[in-house]
Amino acid sequence: MTATGRGVPLETLPSADKILGSARQVIRMESAAIAALEDRLGEPFVRATHAILHASGRVIVSGVGKSGIIARKISATLTSTGSPAVFLHPIDALHGDLGIVGPADVALLVSKSGNSEELRGLLECLGRFGVTVIALTGTPESTLGLQADIVLDCAVREEACPHDLAPTCSTAAAMALGDALAVSLLLQRGFRQEDFARLHPGGALGRRLLRVRDVMITEELPTLYPTATMRECVVLLAEKRGTVAVVDQRMTLLGVVTSGDLTRLMEVQEDFLSISVSQVMTTTPHSAEPDQLAAGAAGLMERHGVMALPVLDAERVVGIVHLHDLMRAGAI
Repeated sequence: MTATGRGVPLETLPSADKILGSARQVIRMESAAIAALEDRLGEPFVRATHAILHASGRVIVSGVGKSGIIARKISATLTSTGSPAVFLHPIDALHGDLGIVGPADVALLVSKSGNSEELRGLLECLGRFGVTVIALTGTPESTLGLQADIVLDCAVREEACPHDLAPTCSTAAAMALGDALAVSLLLQRGFRQEDFARLHPGGALGRRLLRVRDVMITEELPTLYPTATMRECVVLLAEKRGTVAVVDQRMTLLGVVTSGDLTRLMEVQEDFLSISVSQVMTTTPHSAEPDQLAAGAAGLMERHGVMALPVLDAERVVGIVHLHDLMRAGAI
């Protein structure tokens, strides 16, 4: 009889089919538990959304055990999508942390049973403060359900655990209902991609949502009138990173001269410094717009082999965006 590294006989290990079968059963059960929530959504969910929207304070999210972990995630999702929230552990709340709670706040308490002793003390304190309490519970008839102002029912028929003990379907349902609430609030607040990027400046998601206006140069722009000579242009190309926009008096873009254009000109013309930039410029240059995604501008540069783009607002040059700046900002 051959043993595994942990001393378990290989002959006693379950087959691959049995392992995959049990895993698929868990996923089916959790999927069904989440799907069942859809038909139970109604007036309480609308009231919960309104309560948070109209609150001038924060959302105080709390729970213990596995529900506490879900509560932390809900709090983080709310905060990152425009509804300021904070997780408050019910034990810590009774030992000084109640100081973060104010009457303008709304509380969201997460509990499968709704009878957690730790939540009872917090529930009493919230009542004294006059805080609106939203219960996210699998037992609406529980202490929490009966004392809350609004009850969101996330009951499940059974857990995916074969003993019906380990929180599985119940935590999946609670998280899904919390996500539904966060997205509902996001939509009602008119939360935009720009807002998401502003709240996630250090994350990959936020960097992908950067706009050209967040990265472009707007001061001391390298611009010349079409009558300027290449002598003037050479100086700007050297000082301003290899791209000069040719404009009229209203800053309307007429063309672009790059270091590449200068190199090609030097190969065919010895006395090029007196030539006007209008004779050298590319008259149909690529450009970007201020509200364009920075990643899109970077892709345009890469496809056409250019290192910078003039940024136009109603055909007027309002900035220059460089590939290196986009790379430093993490847009690519």
